[in-house]
Amino acid sequence: MFKKILIANRGEVALRVICACRELGVQTVAVYSEADEHTLHVRFADDAVCIGPPHSTESYLNVPAVISAAEITGAEAIHPGYGFLSESAYLAEVCEACHVKFIGPTPNVIRLMGDKARARRVMKKAGVPVLPGSDGPVDSEEQATRAAKDLGYPVMIKASAGGGGRGMRVVRDASELGRALRMAQREAQAAFGVGDVYVEKLVETPRHIEFQILGDHYGSVVHVGERECSVQRRHQKLLEEAPSLALTPKQRRRLGALVVDAARAVQYTNAGTFEFLMDPQGNFYFIEANTRLQVEHGVTEIVTGIDIVKEQIRIASGERLSFRQGDVTFTGHALECRINAEHPHDFTPSPGVIQVFSVPGFPGVRLDTFAHAECSVPPYYDSLVAKIITHGRDRQEAIERMRRTLEMTVIEGIHTTVPLHLRILNDPDFVDGRVSTAFMERFQPPPSQGGTLAETA
Repeated sequence: MFKKILIANRGEVALRVICACRELGVQTVAVYSEADEHTLHVRFADDAVCIGPPHSTESYLNVPAVISAAEITGAEAIHPGYGFLSESAYLAEVCEACHVKFIGPTPNVIRLMGDKARARRVMKKAGVPVLPGSDGPVDSEEQATRAAKDLGYPVMIKASAGGGGRGMRVVRDASELGRALRMAQREAQAAFGVGDVYVEKLVETPRHIEFQILGDHYGSVVHVGERECSVQRRHQKLLEEAPSLALTPKQRRRLGALVVDAARAVQYTNAGTFEFLMDPQGNFYFIEANTRLQVEHGVTEIVTGIDIVKEQIRIASGERLSFRQGDVTFTGHALECRINAEHPHDFTPSPGVIQVFSVPGFPGVRLDTFAHAECSVPPYYDSLVAKIITHGRDRQEAIERMRRTLEMTVIEGIHTTVPLHLRILNDPDFVDGRVSTAFMERFQPPPSQGGTLAETA
């Protein structure tokens, strides 16, 4: 086991990793920007290093600064959390060169799965169903037009790299294609440094379902069930739950086995998530794999009793998985609401100083947050303030506990999405489990009023 781990992140995920390390008897190093000097992850880590100015490109995304912080503090490993450098094959490669363990998959796997067009081909070869689409990136409008014509409209243009809904455009007829292609390419280039996009058949009103896997360095790969992530806005997840009402036990076993086989085929190690769309007819299609810890990992932890972050650390240190597939059981139902610092009606960001912060506990409630009274929510990073997770014997009890928790939550000084989540939880279709990725359209303001959500899908 490692003696000291550097956490290359901030906010609640940095605190989450600190908690796991403390339980394992591992010391921690926090890195922070000048804007985060007085945050809780800096206070509770055993050591802390300032790595740059507030803007993430000069601090949390600065690989040399992160590596230097690891070297001067004697950290043996780096946990990237999610977002920022969590899916950076470059960071993983530099870690290898500097003899610092990267807590995640290998650079080759990160690079492979980070290229969605390549990942689709590999998954198809492994027997995983994928959406019909172009064989690889399309470089010109002519290529995109041919691909769209073969697939039939509507189609989706998607960035080959990255995630979080950037570089994605729906195209419903040929007249929209050229402009949508150029916009997707520009957005992908700006967000990920790579402008490659591909064309994929659009599935109308699908459910978004993902499988969590863990793999060690000895060939053992297991899945720990699925999460329903259909409640999202502009491809940004708002509320997640486990398990999904849409899956039968037979489908769970079949898809889980497919995902495990696919992960073995690419020699996947550490934590990862394989994401699928489920069409209204019940067909599943692979869309991407995330080679990192997910924001919503907590709902899986609650229903399985498995600490995913501790497993990540154990795997990276060379230990075997602490359980087998047959040991995985599911108890009750869990929901997660992402509380963002945003106006709940038009989704514009709401940074500032939190004057009052009170979230009740009581049975079946978990709170992951960096927030407290008089703390600052800076404008430089994503708007996620807290994740509230509730657990119940069944879905109805989990919903009731979430409603009660949100109704008793008091956050003053900034606007948050708590009122929006209450509207969702009281919606009859949501209560009955009738959700899809189009569910949030009923709550959305006109496009001209829209803001941006946390880029931490």
